[in-house]
Amino acid sequence: MSPRDVYLLTVSATPLIAALVVLCWVASLVRRDSSLVDRVWGLGFVLLVHHHTAFAGEVGGTVDRLFAALVVIWGIRLTWHITHRNWGHGEDPRYAAMRARNGARWWWQSLFTVFVLQGALMLLIGLPLAATAMPGAAWGRALGTLLWAVGFAFEAGGDWQLARFKADSANRGQVLDTGFWRYTRHPNYFGDALQWWGFWCFAASAGLWWTIISPILMTLLLLKVSGVTLLESALVDAKPGYREYIRRTPAFFPWWPRER
Repeated sequence: MSPRDVYLLTVSATPLIAALVVLCWVASLVRRDSSLVDRVWGLGFVLLVHHHTAFAGEVGGTVDRLFAALVVIWGIRLTWHITHRNWGHGEDPRYAAMRARNGARWWWQSLFTVFVLQGALMLLIGLPLAATAMPGAAWGRALGTLLWAVGFAFEAGGDWQLARFKADSANRGQVLDTGFWRYTRHPNYFGDALQWWGFWCFAASAGLWWTIISPILMTLLLLKVSGVTLLESALVDAKPGYREYIRRTPAFFPWWPRER
């Protein structure tokens, strides 16, 4: 698959992603909840895969059903998880703070600073997904599947363990440090990043090695922007035992914890 093929697929998918984020923006105005954009993040990549596989013939390719299935499973699970987690809780505090800072201007500013930005990131991070329209070499598909499976276990397993922990009122103010959370403070973020490195392996073996910008960007976003750094600044103040948890547990890459 050539860079030109990726370009054609991405350009033709742009109206689809634009429609998704604009519809989500309109819904956010009605509900006064800009965090709706988080619920469609995974869905956007599912739509990209649907588009790319539908137009595989236009770039002389054939559908990589395995790659497509792994992306769809990742995207649908993430969409369901965020929707279920946020249901009935109102706007995420991050977006509520931005709404408060911008006041009456937020209704139109949010279109560009939240929704259009998310759409652009979907298209950029989604570059390796063009390989769903052109199966790669066996080594890339095997390694990609292995990384995806490990990453999915960390992300889905970590989310499940955290949901169960929070459901018990006796754990209020406590720190989850068992299961996946014993080896990394953010198993869900690590797992998410690892799955995208797996997706890149599929793409690299199809000749799209240059799309490595995708997993690098996703990893940086999870580490420095929307994930680890942002979340931990709040957790240190909210949970008395979190500083000790930081001392003994790796932030991102899993490893054995230090002695208490």
